[in-house]
Amino acid sequence: MTSRTYVAGVGMIRFVKPGANAPYHVMGAEAAKLALADAGLDYGRVQQAYVGYVYGDSTCGQRALYPVGMTGIPIVNVNNNCSTGSTALFLARQAIESGAADCVMALGFEQMKPGALGAVFTDRPSAFDDFDAAADKLVDAPGVPLALRYFGGAGLSHMKKYGTPLSAFAKVRAKASRHAKNNPLALFRKEVTADDVMNDQVIWPGVMTRLMACPPTCGGAAAILVSEKFADQHGLSKQVRIAAQAMTTDTPSTFGASDMMQVVGYDMARDAAKKVYEAAGIGPDDLDVVELHDCFAHNELITYEGLGLCGEGEAAKFIDDGDNSYGGRIVTNPSGGLLSKGHPLGATGLAQCYELTRQLRGTAAATQVEGARIGLQHNLGLGGACVVTLYERA
Repeated sequence: MTSRTYVAGVGMIRFVKPGANAPYHVMGAEAAKLALADAGLDYGRVQQAYVGYVYGDSTCGQRALYPVGMTGIPIVNVNNNCSTGSTALFLARQAIESGAADCVMALGFEQMKPGALGAVFTDRPSAFDDFDAAADKLVDAPGVPLALRYFGGAGLSHMKKYGTPLSAFAKVRAKASRHAKNNPLALFRKEVTADDVMNDQVIWPGVMTRLMACPPTCGGAAAILVSEKFADQHGLSKQVRIAAQAMTTDTPSTFGASDMMQVVGYDMARDAAKKVYEAAGIGPDDLDVVELHDCFAHNELITYEGLGLCGEGEAAKFIDDGDNSYGGRIVTNPSGGLLSKGHPLGATGLAQCYELTRQLRGTAAATQVEGARIGLQHNLGLGGACVVTLYERA
């Protein structure tokens, strides 16, 4: 019999622009200590740790955790592109539910450089060769950086299929700013209107303005997962349970569909969400709050449909009806999302966990979704992997 998994503690430091950050190991240690304090546990109780980061040498996880404690436990370093943090969470939950451990830390951090993401190792084939080839074939946008071509191309595909206006993406970004103004941990807290977004610097005519893209940032976040037995033995909180979780990778449709929406993981998200809904015995209509991977406003819009928050081709109406915000059907990214918090790759998935845990505890303060009992997390990495996690108030 598998053990139930509870989120006993979470911690997050405020994300900052590159250059304004402490070194990666300091950020990681601080996030770990915050999660331990939130759980009311000493590091000596942690039996395993999974540590996620993308830009760093091997064993950076040990470098970050040794100042917290050197207890000899297994520390596993995780790298899965932008889904790294939730992949660490996925592995931590597996350790609990398999019975291999009763108290596990998932930690993520990132020390990034300014500017668009690019290859670090240029002396060998890139993991993105096939993705780059697909983007070159499907998107005619010379001079546009690849990450923008990927997700802007996916948005452009949605526009062509369903007549989605560019203003729909601007409304997503404006919504993010309205939510972020209430989040003291968000990097950008200034509220902007959809017109502000539309009138911002154009980086791809007819497809994207600067405000529709999330910024590179540095930061750290962590979670402490425990079994029911461990929680009972140590008097820990069982308010928030991971009810279901799924991780998917690419299938032949990623390239076979000749559609940038599939190239950037639409099918991975849909398949992971379907598995989670089936495992939990619920549907998207049961959700109260969602933290999803809005690296670009375009990805948030297409992910509404991938997660089943609305029907295919209905995202623009979902936005116009206000169903993605407070007072609507499902509050999406009450934290402000990646668009406002920033996106330190290794920390992002665990920052989503942080927000949803607080939402379901009812302690999210100004970002609180009233009465939230069921939350969904979506974290996507190209190359590729997608992790969808369902949390419930126990």
